[in-house]
Amino acid sequence: MEISTLPISASQRGKLISAGYTSLSSLSSLSPSSLAQDLKISETEALQILKVASQRNGLNKFENGSRAIVNGAQTAWDMLHEEESSIRITTSCSDLDEILGGGISPKEVTEIGGVPGIGKTQLAIQLAVNVQIPADYGGLGGKAIYIDTEGSFMVERALQIAEACAQDMLEYNSLLRKDFKPCQVNKEPKEFLDNIFYFRVCTYTEQIAVINYLEKFIFEHKDVGKVDYLEVKVIIIDSITFHFRQDFEDMALRTRLLGGMALKLMKLAKKFNLAVVLLNQVTTKFMDGSFQLTLALGDSWAHASTNRIILYWNGNERYAYIDKSPSLRSASASYTVTGKGIRNSASNCKRVKLM
Repeated sequence: MEISTLPISASQRGKLISAGYTSLSSLSSLSPSSLAQDLKISETEALQILKVASQRNGLNKFENGSRAIVNGAQTAWDMLHEEESSIRITTSCSDLDEILGGGISPKEVTEIGGVPGIGKTQLAIQLAVNVQIPADYGGLGGKAIYIDTEGSFMVERALQIAEACAQDMLEYNSLLRKDFKPCQVNKEPKEFLDNIFYFRVCTYTEQIAVINYLEKFIFEHKDVGKVDYLEVKVIIIDSITFHFRQDFEDMALRTRLLGGMALKLMKLAKKFNLAVVLLNQVTTKFMDGSFQLTLALGDSWAHASTNRIILYWNGNERYAYIDKSPSLRSASASYTVTGKGIRNSASNCKRVKLM
């Protein structure tokens, strides 16, 4: 259960959420003195909050007085079949899709990091558009949630990429007309923009609040014409890092807040069968006698995602490298940012033509 359901004052709920306590389970092992110190309140007030939380948590541990509320188990065979049949979100770069096993996977958290100007936001906007490709064209036909912490989302750029995607669909349709019945689903560029839900957050507390609100938001945006079909198929945060690299003196608090967000996003990905894409910045770390670039937020954050992709320059070419994944081998692929969006690099296209 969420902290927002507790029958306590709004100021107390706000203090709990700001300190990183977003669920009742996060309070279960705390002492009144520890909570009082974290919230900067009296131990008496902290004890009262813990009592209320304990009572509310106790009401939800059992159903009908005896049976625990636990989700049913899933067999490994079902999991394999589900993974093999799942549709991924294409990046519009076939080389990048190839090393990703077809694209960005649903039910997983994928972290994408790299230096400024490497194309992180470009790739994020591309995914927000591509998740809407209809099922007739091999896509998910879903919608996107875009949480912008840096103000880097450009609606004009999203429109350019949407126009290119719509044109690609028309060209695909014309190819099908020769031998097969063409697809009947056509999308206008404006429709792509209508299906991107944009949140601009300016503080880390706003970021936490939006993430806590996402589950309700996703339920509210069901496709009423389809049973159990949830329209939102990707959540993008650009970037997860920004508000947590500024004015944070309490690193323990930062770690707890980030851990709570990561857990919430993992649950959303699994529960709603959607992809979560987190953009990250880079920092320097002293390793092997020299300073080297590494993704921000520290070693503990490295475990928050299922897949980790690092974007980097190799000369004048952009490359993506799979740094961590339980199901994908480490590999690199080149890509480029064009007026139409993310595409195969020009040099790679030349090599293909020569072969």
